[in-house]
Amino acid sequence: MAQNRMKTMMRGAFVLTIASFIAKLLSAVYRVPFQNLVGDEGFYVYQQVYPIYGLAMTLALSGLPQFISKLVASKKSPKEQQQVLDELYPLVFWLAVLLWGSIFLFSGWIALVMGNRALQPLIQVVSFTFLLVPPLSFYRGNFQGNLLMVPSAVSQVSEQLLRVGVILFAASLFHQWSLSIYQVGTLAMTGAFIGGLVAWALLAFYDYRIFGRHHRFFRLPRKVRFSKPMLRRLLVEGGLLSIYSGLLILFQLIDSFFVVNALEFGGMVEQQARIAKGIYDRGQPLVQLGLVAATALSSTFLPALTKYLLEKKSALFLQSAKIYLRLTISLACAAASGLAMLVPYINFALFKDNAGNQTLQFFVFAVALTAAINAYQSIAQSQNYFRRSLKAAGWGLLTKAVVTGLLTMWLGTIGASLSTLLGLVVILGYLMKQETSEVNCFWREKHFSLKLIGCTFGMIVMIFVGFQLIMLIAGPVTTRLQAFGFSLIGVAIGGVTFIQLAIRFRLLSLREWLMLPFGKKILRFLGGK
Repeated sequence: MAQNRMKTMMRGAFVLTIASFIAKLLSAVYRVPFQNLVGDEGFYVYQQVYPIYGLAMTLALSGLPQFISKLVASKKSPKEQQQVLDELYPLVFWLAVLLWGSIFLFSGWIALVMGNRALQPLIQVVSFTFLLVPPLSFYRGNFQGNLLMVPSAVSQVSEQLLRVGVILFAASLFHQWSLSIYQVGTLAMTGAFIGGLVAWALLAFYDYRIFGRHHRFFRLPRKVRFSKPMLRRLLVEGGLLSIYSGLLILFQLIDSFFVVNALEFGGMVEQQARIAKGIYDRGQPLVQLGLVAATALSSTFLPALTKYLLEKKSALFLQSAKIYLRLTISLACAAASGLAMLVPYINFALFKDNAGNQTLQFFVFAVALTAAINAYQSIAQSQNYFRRSLKAAGWGLLTKAVVTGLLTMWLGTIGASLSTLLGLVVILGYLMKQETSEVNCFWREKHFSLKLIGCTFGMIVMIFVGFQLIMLIAGPVTTRLQAFGFSLIGVAIGGVTFIQLAIRFRLLSLREWLMLPFGKKILRFLGGK
């Protein structure tokens, strides 16, 4: 029975991983045509307000559903599950109302602090997405707690498809109807609310079909009643999951308040500062795409780590934790370094020019740092170490908030990229310091860190040499199509080189290779095995 439950859990984790991959891919890809249609200033308008939406969806998609699913899974009978949901619902409901009311009522002040009063209508529109957090998070959390992952997956993908459709429709009207960039941004932000409503309807349909209940999470709480232990768990455990699920979104929110203001304070003209911020924001989809590959393992390993702890199999837990860290950090370093090399070509191919290449080359290293942070935090979470993770996030966000304005004022958008990396380094450093030496020793075991540096450096050299040879034969890149072709060639050269070096230097063990998707085929094809 326990083995069947574990198989169901792993299968469900796989379903959610695929849905998350599709949703993140859509969320990253739509930004390219959107920027192409509305330009860098229009992209700046959208990205200034996007983190507010991102926080709402982090609560509704990952942070709260994971917390709720853990509560539901801990209860044996449907009656006990409903009791814990009834106890938690008023807390989440009134928290969502408070967030909506605060953002809506203070939208003018928020826009002013962001340096642009014209952003107020966008902020008001996006504030309504917080009202969707209670039903979306409770439906998803209840399904996931009962190991029913398909409803969450279907609603997540449907929500993103509809939202992206509305956003691209709004962008297409920019020239057709001669709308202002602020009108386009406001219309685009309505896509978030429309997509959320559709997701809610789908989840309610699944709930009625599976459990036979209707409108369970479509009601006002009769009274505000809650226990202090539940409030504490919501703020600590639910807050922690939400913070790490939306860590880069929180960093983006800090950027929204500081970057444009710092650029203007440093002497840049208002419109130029906004365009520079739009160029800087091109890094977001690149990092998202890099993280999709680098963090794909987390949903596979976290249930296994938790299982080993519950069964008190400390040796297997330690072994799995170290494998998880080696795999994640290897993939993340390769993805970040490869992206940094390809930025000049990807930037031109996707965004029509080479503006901000250096800024973006620094920024994409957030992929490696964020992936390592997620891995360490998952290990801490599986052991129920919440305080260390909260402290790490707090120090990192404080660092980001303190240094962003100063570094941006001195170094422009390169400084903004560096402030993000510095904040992430603080979080990772704190988590590593708090972790046990038994886990951290994976860096030294079989010279892993030296081998990783060698594989990464070899990949960088091969990409550079390969591009030089191609340009020597075919000439420099002059069109977006050529740049796109160079990007694909670079991915192929980098991927093949890194894998071959990793096999030759034995960066990963045979068992670790076989744990990767298509690992067996990779070994046969590139390793000659």
